Amino acid sequence: MTKEDHFKKLVAHCKEHGFVFPSSEIYDGLGAVYDYGQLGVELKNNIKRYWWESMVRLHDNVVGLDSAIFMHPTVWKASGHVDAFNDPMIDNKDSKKRYRVDVLIEEQIDKYDEQIEREIEKAAALPGDEFNEIIFRHTDPRVREYTKRRDELSIRLSQALQDDDFDHLRQIIIDNKIVCPVSGTCNWTEVRQFNLMFATEMGFAAEGSNKIFLRPETAQGIFVNFLNVQKSGRMKIPFGIAQVGKAFRNEIVARQFIFRMREFEQMEMQFFVRPGTELEWFNHWKESRMKWHRALGFNAGDYRFHDHEKLAHYANAATDIEYRFPFGFKEVEGIHSRTDFDLRRHQEFSGKKIQYFDPELNESFTPHVVETSIGLDRMFLQVISAAYYEDEVIKKKSSTAKETRVVLGLPPALAPVKLAVMPLVKKNGLPEKATEILDQLRFDFNCQYDDKDSIGRRYRRQDAIGTPFCITVDYSTLTDNNVTIRYRDSMQQERVDVEDLPAFLKEKTDMKTLLRQLY
Repeated sequence: MTKEDHFKKLVAHCKEHGFVFPSSEIYDGLGAVYDYGQLGVELKNNIKRYWWESMVRLHDNVVGLDSAIFMHPTVWKASGHVDAFNDPMIDNKDSKKRYRVDVLIEEQIDKYDEQIEREIEKAAALPGDEFNEIIFRHTDPRVREYTKRRDELSIRLSQALQDDDFDHLRQIIIDNKIVCPVSGTCNWTEVRQFNLMFATEMGFAAEGSNKIFLRPETAQGIFVNFLNVQKSGRMKIPFGIAQVGKAFRNEIVARQFIFRMREFEQMEMQFFVRPGTELEWFNHWKESRMKWHRALGFNAGDYRFHDHEKLAHYANAATDIEYRFPFGFKEVEGIHSRTDFDLRRHQEFSGKKIQYFDPELNESFTPHVVETSIGLDRMFLQVISAAYYEDEVIKKKSSTAKETRVVLGLPPALAPVKLAVMPLVKKNGLPEKATEILDQLRFDFNCQYDDKDSIGRRYRRQDAIGTPFCITVDYSTLTDNNVTIRYRDSMQQERVDVEDLPAFLKEKTDMKTLLRQLY
């Protein structure tokens, strides 16, 4: 299965099983806006909970906040978003489509990476001596040529972005013969800037209304509340403020399903530190956040750091945690050392003193900030991408015929449904016993009851939505009070007493199983 086919299956799976739906679909949808279905909202909430509890509960010096989406318009002037929150865009004259220049060029870089991987896969599949990928990368002529082109293109892109050189960006597209995905032509316009903020008006009458913006990030709500939180909570530096909330960006190139949307959710933490210590804390949070991702148990080789060559106007260090999606390595989380830019700018524009008095140093200063910012929707897609797989299983014990089993191998703590209770047949008291067990467990676990179709088909349905455990009630249950627990990943089964089920399931599915790896 190609990566493209894999991604198409994943998107279709999300809709078919109630994870993600196109928004307003009965009206032909709204571009780059999605709704989370009955299972999607459960998974999304579990990811939020994993982040919140690991960030706030496990840290004595991190507290929470929920700031408003609407903010005073001067906030965005102070933050630089009004003047600098722009993306370089280019139009194709034939298709009339608009694209982000950096995305077009990065997709060309990804193509070189894909060509390199294909050459490696072909060589590794050949019979002969044990394959050495490192040696092959340095000696194969095709791989060396693709690597050379990729590196040269990456350097040119970084330099052009660093210099804000729009002419050079357009020339990169021309030199590399990058075509419009729709028209297939290179008939490009000049590169222009495009501001990404959504604007609206607040007020009852048009002549008396004020222009405000839907927030493009949640961080500014933390910065303008710095003193409120610090004083009311008697917080001592270093300390952090965490927030989960919606943000809005008028993305022209909104694609790759929920990876890039116009309405999305962020999980951010701003950590306030003494000036001069910010790079130490930057490295601390860099390692801490990667540990959080890897604790989920997915392939460690699918994660990597990508240090920024072009830093944002507010940063003195920045890195991304990237995950290998079916469409290549892409950012899931950013860790940035924002210096004192934000607090200093808000102090300047508001006229209010925003400083911290340090009793140990006996002096006041403007704190520096280390930010961790993760896109909840991207994290959702990353988890689904990592968890989705297909394998072949024998249909029946007495047969050699095989069928494809579609599985979401979600970590049990994140799974939307923790267990499904199934009577073996719909008669002879089995449904009643199954319902009795379900009623006992539903207060502690998100459960489903399923009695339709054969037991095998019911197992397949639960595998497809990521349910880690299925509990089958059979005739023996009526006499010995034992049920059969079937494990999603191994498909192995064991008998467990009904009285032991709560403790068994709590140990296997509780969020603490993830959090203990971080503490």
